[in-house]
Amino acid sequence: MDPKGWRVKLNDGHFIPVLGFGTYAPEELWVTFLQPQLVRPALEKSLKNLQLDYVDLYIIHSPMAMKPGEELLPKDERGKLMFDTVDLCATWEAMEKCKDAGLTKSIGVSNFNRRQLEMILNKPGLKYKPVCNQVECHPYFNQRKLLDFCKSKDIVLVAYSALGTQRVKQWVDLSSPVLLDDPVLCAMAKKYKRTPALIALRYQLQRGVVVLAKSYNEKRIKENVQVFEFQLTSEDMKVLDGLNQNLRYATAQMLADHPEYPFSDEY
Repeated sequence: MDPKGWRVKLNDGHFIPVLGFGTYAPEELWVTFLQPQLVRPALEKSLKNLQLDYVDLYIIHSPMAMKPGEELLPKDERGKLMFDTVDLCATWEAMEKCKDAGLTKSIGVSNFNRRQLEMILNKPGLKYKPVCNQVECHPYFNQRKLLDFCKSKDIVLVAYSALGTQRVKQWVDLSSPVLLDDPVLCAMAKKYKRTPALIALRYQLQRGVVVLAKSYNEKRIKENVQVFEFQLTSEDMKVLDGLNQNLRYATAQMLADHPEYPFSDEY
């Protein structure tokens, strides 16, 4: 992390903000475009829509490919998701070519487990390592083993759902506990005179995790910046480590249709 603590250096020499993206411009390769010949056209289309010459970061949204086409989530006549077979190493080579072409500064992945990361890292002729792995990560699902592995490979772990979830019933089990109502988080928030959300965010930053804190509320967006104004003690960090339940909020139809979908694999 640089001296200001607002950004972290990636393994390709570029930097990423540690909280949200601000003016940092990332883009995701959607699951229906994982065939190698579709990777660059998908990015070029996004650049045209965004009216940009390049993005700062281009990531593979998921290692699980779906049938190419116009539908975001293609389904068969029975309503089941239609998956595709793809060589992720070939997909990664196409990502590398996008970086070489100047269409993106950095390339990374999302929702990859250790085995899938190792597949890329051990690929013969690898030119660029993934700079990051974006996964669900919060005090109830702290991804400790995956974080340790990523650190050992100089890959930044980026946390989504860092404050829990917006609890959309199509994607989340509504019977799951609300993270920001956790009594330990609330007690710690009172101790530091902060909000539970700030405690959860500070916990991640001190672990070396980049955080995506999504909010449409101007007051909360401004409040999130306060995460740089205080520090948790090592004792309190251990307490927060103890909240881990290996609890995922991102449970989708994909789990039912494809039991090996990587969301179901912690490590």
